Amino acid sequence: MTRIISVAMVLGLLFTGCGGNELFIPKPSTYLRTDFPKHSYQKIDDATTYSFELSKVYIAKSLTYKGQPTNHKEINLGPLNGVLYLNYYPIPNRDTLARYINLSNDKVDEHQIKATKIRDQNFIFPDRKVYGTFFEFEGDVATNFQFYLTDSVSHFLRGEVLMNCRPNYDSLRPSLNYLKVDLLHLIETVKWK
Repeated sequence: MTRIISVAMVLGLLFTGCGGNELFIPKPSTYLRTDFPKHSYQKIDDATTYSFELSKVYIAKSLTYKGQPTNHKEINLGPLNGVLYLNYYPIPNRDTLARYINLSNDKVDEHQIKATKIRDQNFIFPDRKVYGTFFEFEGDVATNFQFYLTDSVSHFLRGEVLMNCRPNYDSLRPSLNYLKVDLLHLIETVKWK
């Protein structure tokens, strides 16, 4: 009998505790708050091939091959936890330019499987002889930005951003929006030597 009374009391407490008019709504997912520094730029000058303006937050270093400096650059994106690779190639003839553009487009195509959308933006700066295309990938892809620039005669520059984390587009979006401003500024300030 005591057992029946104790079960009844527990059930009574449960039912009375579940009453009330307050409706509980689960909280939406949240992301880490990111505070980015104000955009400010410094000139990066490769003495023999090109120059551009880069955010002061990032650190650029020239890459070497067999101990010799090259015109390729690795740019540490600092608080964004990523790397921008800039690869420079001289163009000996028109056939080479077409090959470089096709290789760059093939690199973009490699990400079509994972990307939910790929946006492209063309750049034409005839006064500086800078022409190119900027690609922005949406979705959980390995790279969210790629671009190439050329003067169509002797210079070809290809850039690719790789983040040092698992690709999660929704959580990376604030960082990517900040980075996009800096990348577009870089592209708009490229000058050939």
